[in-house]
Amino acid sequence: MTDSLVLRTSKTIKHFRIINKLSQEKLAEKAGLDRTYISGIERARRNITLDSLDKIITALEVDKKAFFEYVLQEAVDDISDK
Repeated sequence: MTDSLVLRTSKTIKHFRIINKLSQEKLAEKAGLDRTYISGIERARRNITLDSLDKIITALEVDKKAFFEYVLQEAVDDISDK
């Protein structure tokens, strides 16, 4: 699962959450989601719906293009690490 889209997306969410100095609880509150759901997503234990992803990106106040560029960069980094 090291190169899965789920894992790359979870790393990206955590990255932007930390940069924005948000706890999982605060992010969940802003996104209208449960904190345990955010935790499961960040640990790549939960598959995220597109609706929830949209809510999270909006709560992170990150441009969607920037978010997905970071996800793609994670994919490139995974490939170059192999």
